Amino acid sequence: MTSFGERLTESWQRYGHLCVGIDPHDYLLDIWELEHSAVGAREFSLRVLDACVGVAGIIKPQVSFFERFGSAGFSALETLLARARDAEVLVIADAKRGDIGSTMDGYASAWFSPESSLASDALTVAPYLGVASLQGLVDTAEANERGLFVLGVTSNPEATTIQEARLTDSHETVSAHVVRSVRLLARADTSEDAVSSVGVVIGASTDIGAYGLSDADLQGMPILAPGFGAQGASVRDARSRFGKASSTLIVAQSRSILESGREGVADAVRREANEVADAFV
Repeated sequence: MTSFGERLTESWQRYGHLCVGIDPHDYLLDIWELEHSAVGAREFSLRVLDACVGVAGIIKPQVSFFERFGSAGFSALETLLARARDAEVLVIADAKRGDIGSTMDGYASAWFSPESSLASDALTVAPYLGVASLQGLVDTAEANERGLFVLGVTSNPEATTIQEARLTDSHETVSAHVVRSVRLLARADTSEDAVSSVGVVIGASTDIGAYGLSDADLQGMPILAPGFGAQGASVRDARSRFGKASSTLIVAQSRSILESGREGVADAVRREANEVADAFV
């Protein structure tokens, strides 16, 4: 068996730490001169995937931009997932699912079962119904050699009130509690020197110290860090922001690549992959 953490480590060694977001926003479809439809989203996503093959080893389709087109949108997403599997590109489905345990079992079947047309290498999930509610999803992910990324510290300003709130007993922030609880899940079946299959989402522009976290809280877990590029975070600052934990960082970039249009996307992926490689030397 090859765990998601092992496959992720292999991808880093072959292609580096860049993850290309696939977000068919309407304004991006306009730049690409594609129609606002499932057909447009399909064309857009497959062209981005083609630009990644052999250059970037991870893609992150934002599920909502396919889901909005109903069954046709899901069909477009399924085609992308199948093509990515054939190309041996890892897929993190950015769906941010979060619910009670029994409902999460349904999501687990949808996104992790080998028989499902939505089967992805990893899934983003929300922990705010309790980190313990994710246990069944963790078990299913590990049984199927898949991974999870749990929202830890996000960079959207609306989240600050909740994520910086402090627990009455430990006085740690809610975000710190979530991250440390996830780390316990992540390390349960993983040796200390291996990368776990359960990781966290940490916004690239956030100051983890402001939430009471240090790089020691993150070590050993893959860290999905959106916000590099167009959202303001610089790849050059990745190591200083995440310290020793930067060795397991996934540098997620979307708009800075996708705004290059259909003719420029391949060059943009290569440019960003080289920049990320230089930052991790």
